Amino acid sequence: MSDDNQQWIDKKITRRDFLKKAGIAGAGTIVGGSVVGAVLGSKNHSLANEIDGGNEYSLYGKHQSGITTPAQSHVYLMVVDLHSTDIKEVKKMFKDWTEYSEKLMSGKLVGEELENGLLPPLDTGEVMGMNPYNLTLTFGISTSFLSKLNLNAKKPAEFKDLPHFPRDQIKEKYSGGDICIQACANDAQVAFHAVRNLVRKARNTVTMRWGQSGFTKGKKNETPRNLFGFKDGTANVSTEEKYKQIIWRDKNDWLKDGTYMVVRKIQMHLETWDRTSLQEQENTFGRYKESGAPFGESDEFATVDITKKDKNGNFVIPEDSHVHLAKKAKKEIFRRGYSFSDGLIEETGQFDSGLLFISFQKDPKQFVDVQNSLGSEDKMNEYITHIGSGLFACFPGVKKGEYIGKNLFE
Repeated sequence: MSDDNQQWIDKKITRRDFLKKAGIAGAGTIVGGSVVGAVLGSKNHSLANEIDGGNEYSLYGKHQSGITTPAQSHVYLMVVDLHSTDIKEVKKMFKDWTEYSEKLMSGKLVGEELENGLLPPLDTGEVMGMNPYNLTLTFGISTSFLSKLNLNAKKPAEFKDLPHFPRDQIKEKYSGGDICIQACANDAQVAFHAVRNLVRKARNTVTMRWGQSGFTKGKKNETPRNLFGFKDGTANVSTEEKYKQIIWRDKNDWLKDGTYMVVRKIQMHLETWDRTSLQEQENTFGRYKESGAPFGESDEFATVDITKKDKNGNFVIPEDSHVHLAKKAKKEIFRRGYSFSDGLIEETGQFDSGLLFISFQKDPKQFVDVQNSLGSEDKMNEYITHIGSGLFACFPGVKKGEYIGKNLFE
């Protein structure tokens, strides 16, 4: 070892050393600024300010995290393609991802720092000194994944690619793909770091196809608003009994206790919306903008009654409104949407913004029926265009000592 390299090592304070001093190595629990400050003192004041972010979620459980987990403020969603059809390699990748996911969700780096400074670090390092910020990771696979690995015999009967819906303008670059990784966290950099390191670990097995970051924010116990300024996801259920009815698949096969994830990238034409009167905006949704309540009600969470009529015999909630048509389908889904804003669309000079719509349901038909009910009648169609789409079967949760997707492969 050269003298320069030895000096480089001597000067370093490793992340492990730092975490030990902060009292959080291996525990991954909440670390307040006061604790860190007491340990490190004023010399590392700026670093101490970085150690925050709240609780951690466990990788292990009956169901994957990031589904009914309270929505964090940021998402980074990545869809990748398999470029290996060797099932042993793919199993190895999921085992590696399980090991990485446990570390990432507990706020650890994916690998210890190397003593040899001439090699790339094992972890990309952008979250060094940061808490996991409630990071959750959710993994799903598509029908093409099963085909590539010659596992079609294990494909559930209801697992079929989504059909074309009225007004769809799906772009090839935002569709397809074999595996979906959803990383949610209360910090954008933590979510991105997780996906970056998972993909980096699997470079020999997968290629990135498309990705999307997103954000959401709302007051506690209130539904967050989308970029049209309306509350988005009010109809979501919140009890374990309803989760069983709507989300968790209960058929006795490898997907039991898993679910189906629908992903739709929806362009929102903000400039058109912003020129629309408040009355027309509310007629489009069938809800009041400020309160989020359905027409004729004052509470956001009031039951939506699409049969109610006024004294003139007209429906209180317009028949072509988003809420009326969605309710008409008589199917429930569990939504987990995030807004996105990616600068400008060069061709039009308008905002490249919209909604990364994500929903979970035990059968894809629940979403299909809702989307077909909206169809071409939905007044919302004047202001949005669906440009990305995907359907993924999300594995059940992971038990300690096992790995993500084990029930499918073994």
